[in-house]
Amino acid sequence: MIKHRGFPSRLPGTDHHFTIRRENKGGATPLVRRDRYADRRPADRRADAGFMEALWLYFGAEPFPRGNLDAGRLSWLFGREVTPAEDPFDPESYDALLEIDEAKARAAFPEAFDGSGIWEDRSA
Repeated sequence: MIKHRGFPSRLPGTDHHFTIRRENKGGATPLVRRDRYADRRPADRRADAGFMEALWLYFGAEPFPRGNLDAGRLSWLFGREVTPAEDPFDPESYDALLEIDEAKARAAFPEAFDGSGIWEDRSA
């Protein structure tokens, strides 16, 4: 499993995790598309925006391996703002390549791109 050194491990001041520490012995948790409903808690929405901002600052428009990114947090963005970058795609692989759909991500999380997000020095 690739560890993304320098990628934030969680949303500052919260318990919303962005990365995992070690590989799951039973295999990687599969990525699935989770529906985001309008009545989600503000803290969950901030976590999604912070994670999207960290992904953009760390990877940009380039494809990236899933590695130690948290499957639960990725699943809130998967299939919309974060999409498979390879075909066939294995949702249960730590080596699976993903990419940010910039147009969809900018529409859903404008604060992650306009400088008003949570990362003060613009580096995740």
